[in-house]
Order: sequence, then C-alpha cells, then structure tokens
Amino acid sequence: MGREDLLKPERRKSFHVPLSRRALPLDTASLAHYLIGTILVRELPEGIVSGTIVETEAYIIGDAAGHAFRGMTKRNRSLFLERGHAYVYLAYGTSFMLNVSSEVPGVGAGVLIRALEPREGIPIMRINRGIERLRDLARGPGRLAAALRIDAELDGCDLCRRGPLWLARGDRKVGEIGQSMRIGISRDADRLLRFYLRGSPYVSGLRSLNQ
Repeated sequence: MGREDLLKPERRKSFHVPLSRRALPLDTASLAHYLIGTILVRELPEGIVSGTIVETEAYIIGDAAGHAFRGMTKRNRSLFLERGHAYVYLAYGTSFMLNVSSEVPGVGAGVLIRALEPREGIPIMRINRGIERLRDLARGPGRLAAALRIDAELDGCDLCRRGPLWLARGDRKVGEIGQSMRIGISRDADRLLRFYLRGSPYVSGLRSLNQ
C-alpha cells in the first residue's frame, strides 16, 4: 500500500463499542487503572487508527503536579468537565498530550494517556510519526498524540461517543497491572499514580519502573 492509497478516504467505521460514561469509575486513580486495556480510537479521513491503552498516570484532586491545582483557567477548563472528556494541551511547545477528565463537572482532575499498543491503521501511524519501528509508534504521550494526529482541536471532545476521538471497550483479557511513581514530575513525585500493563513492550519509562 502506497502513500497515495493511504490518503484516499475510507468509508468503513470502527467496529469497537464506545465506553459508557456510566461505566467509568468516579475517582481519578480508579479511572487510570480502569483504562488499561481499553482502546483509543481516532477517526481520520484516510481511515481508522487505534491502540490499546497500556500506560496511564492519574492527576488526582488537589495534586500539586496536576494542571487543575490552581483552579480553572481558559487553558485547562476541559479538565473540569464531566468524566470522559478530552483535555489536550501542548507540552514544551512541541508535543500534544491527551488526558481524560475524571471527576464530576466543576472538579478538576484527569488521567494522562501515556502509551498505546498499536492496533488498527499502523501504516497511517508510521506516516504520521515518520518512523517504521512498531514499538516506538505510540510509546510515550507525545508519540501517541502524533501517531493518532491528536491536537488542540480535540480539546474538550466527548470520549464516550463516536466521533473524531473516542474510547472503546477492550476486547482482550487484561494482564497484570503494575503501579509506580509518575514520570517527569517534581511535585508530589512519590505518589504511586502511574499504571501500566506488566510485560508490555509498548510501555514507556525506565525498566526499573516497569518491574
């Protein structure tokens, strides 16, 4: 399949079933754990791109490392939406990050999606990322956003309904879920709020964090 073929619009829809908001735990850490093994689906003009979530981080209520810590702003207001909405921001001016709002409306907290195991649309991901190696397509939050072409236009979208970006039920048995400190933060750094699928080659971070 050439690049020209990939750029032709496909009419098929994803067969995945969207996650019900009612099924999402109303607690940020519990939601971060729950999302391991679910599927993130991106609908692009050239086709469906998806991946199984294998790594998350929780940024709970009152978390000094969270973007909601100092209250609602124009930038972070999507974190204060009802659980199951996208909060997308640009980190360091280079990489977009996808988070899932995780509490009741008006309470700011969220779950960072850190890594995916690629599923559908892998040739599209390779074009979006400009690399071939499967393991590195979506291993890390900036990489997965680039692979799925997630940007600020998706900020605030409802992830519990079909659309340009949404969450779907997992269709595989989830293995053992590990827990560790979060990556790349200085405040509240000792909290064990990172969750990952043990044994997955698609998880990011140092080997010592993934035992």
